[in-house]
Amino acid sequence: MKINENFLKLQSSYLFSPIGKKVNEYKAKNPDAEIIRLGIGDVTRALPAAVTEAMHKAVDEMSVEKSFYGYPPEYGYDFLLEKIREHDFLSRGVSLDSDEIFVSDGAKSDTGNIGDIFGTENSVAICDPVYPVYIDTNVMGGRAGELLENGRWSNIVYLPCTAENNFLPELPESHVDLIYLCFPNNPTGMGITKAELKKWVDYANENESIILYDAAYEAFITEDLTHSIYEIDVAKTCAIEFRSFSKTAGFTGVRCAYTMVPKELVVDGTSINKLWARRQATKFNGVSYVTQRAAEAVYSEQGRQQVQATIDYYLNNAKIITKGLAEAGFTTWGGINSPYVWLKVPEGLDSWAFFDLLLNKVQVVGTPGSGFGPAGEGFFRLTAFNSTEKTLEAVARIKSAF
Repeated sequence: MKINENFLKLQSSYLFSPIGKKVNEYKAKNPDAEIIRLGIGDVTRALPAAVTEAMHKAVDEMSVEKSFYGYPPEYGYDFLLEKIREHDFLSRGVSLDSDEIFVSDGAKSDTGNIGDIFGTENSVAICDPVYPVYIDTNVMGGRAGELLENGRWSNIVYLPCTAENNFLPELPESHVDLIYLCFPNNPTGMGITKAELKKWVDYANENESIILYDAAYEAFITEDLTHSIYEIDVAKTCAIEFRSFSKTAGFTGVRCAYTMVPKELVVDGTSINKLWARRQATKFNGVSYVTQRAAEAVYSEQGRQQVQATIDYYLNNAKIITKGLAEAGFTTWGGINSPYVWLKVPEGLDSWAFFDLLLNKVQVVGTPGSGFGPAGEGFFRLTAFNSTEKTLEAVARIKSAF
């Protein structure tokens, strides 16, 4: 009996597990402490009314035999695919066919599972710092090589995102096959212009590479930035895009997302669209009817207004955090086109030491930047997903301490 030895290469736990352990230990010793969590990117606002109304209606349909739905289509119901196509892409001048859109249970799942259809010998480029799922799933898939003493993997091409380059990665100096990009970025909160993104699209087409583009936070964009990589015409021949309802419509506990794989994306005569369709049909059983009706309601006039109100609420929280940190003497990035604020920790502290300081001194929880990769050391992430009341209180505590 043998197991997949790549799993043994992984660090013992996912990034947020040690954070939870530290917080629970602190709570056990300080049961009366009021801890404010600005760490994990989970939402706190309730689902929009239009969404819950649609869910109730769908549940009622499921209770009657003539309107009952069994297994859903593996790729999504037409009623949802058409709404996604119309509102997220056609409205921005992007034409996609419904069979180029695949509904799933989360962008985390899809960005992790997409590696199933690519060979283990492919080279992979990943921004540093980065969403840990990109790294960990490539370790599981056997593409990462060995973990080095500097915290990096031997077969991963790292694209440092630093204060010096405004946390925007530079093109690889050598050829890579798969490139993970996330904009607006998690964890730094930085967005990307169309001109900058086109450089990546041109590189990918010239080098026969594929960009895996995570646009889960595009709804938070407030400036003149690219929402979809397909706004660049030639991107359909080199890019797969991932989106989610989790942070935009509060679906973290409902689970619904969608991935776009254009039919123009072909490698050595093989359609990537057909490969992903085959993978999903085999290893995924589709998203429930009730959930897809809930997602459809996001695109109604009422739903769009309510979702935008929630996004504005979180963006206002981000402004509160950014303004308060600046007043306390911190240097920050993000928070304008993203619910994440990225900050430089005080001199003399590393990321985890600053985590401990915030927890013990002001009972505020964030995420150490080093948890997102070696280049994240010396930085820290705060999220805008708590209530405005608690966000104001957390900022007041930080200002009083610093």
